[in-house]
Amino acid sequence: MISYEYIDGLNTFMQTAHQCKNNGAVNLLCCLKNFILYAIRNEWIEKNPFRYYKMKIDKTNVKVPLTKSELDTLIHKSLPNDRLDRIRDVFCFCCLTGLAFTDADNLRKEHLTTDEHGTLWIHKPREKTTVMSRVPLLPYPIKVLEKYRHDPELQLKGKLLPVPSNQKMNAYLKEIADICNIPKTLTTHLARHTFATLAIEYGMPIDIIAKILGHANTNMTRHYAKISEANISREMQKIGKALAV
Repeated sequence: MISYEYIDGLNTFMQTAHQCKNNGAVNLLCCLKNFILYAIRNEWIEKNPFRYYKMKIDKTNVKVPLTKSELDTLIHKSLPNDRLDRIRDVFCFCCLTGLAFTDADNLRKEHLTTDEHGTLWIHKPREKTTVMSRVPLLPYPIKVLEKYRHDPELQLKGKLLPVPSNQKMNAYLKEIADICNIPKTLTTHLARHTFATLAIEYGMPIDIIAKILGHANTNMTRHYAKISEANISREMQKIGKALAV
């Protein structure tokens, strides 16, 4: 029987025995909460054990996306070996397409299309939700795809990008961050955050970003696209110009 005490104990267990951070534990508990709500709707259980249980995200520990300057450094930095070079290519590809790690891993030739204007697109259902992502490709992602187009190992697998396991990717990204002097924790998911944040900063409408990210609605997109100081400064300058005497 799942009770308030069980949930509290599970939270403690995840953060101690499994050394799970607060935000990670909250995300897992949210999954359990959604299942509980599903069970209540189907009348499998009567009471909601989460009713009085408070879960709070630690906003001081939220991952900070890359700035344009940091992304430029990452793209152009000379790396010491092919292993890190391949990881950098995949990460930056995701930063400039908004693809999640698993979608980049499962990207195949049939997901690429060219429109009547000659623009290369990714049209791919997301692995997580099956919602279609529609991504027009910028020059750098096209360059990455071309770089690995004739890779024999990838051709054998039918894939387009040299994506390792998520664990290896995150470990290698830490090495790359140190080499590039980027004081942030680079992870596979940070690339998606970076894309959304930079798109917002450059004025892309939130509904367009949602289509690229493969979100069913813009509420999901707003989770990624935080308001940055660059946005605040730009909008304040608009007011300043309007009020100038």
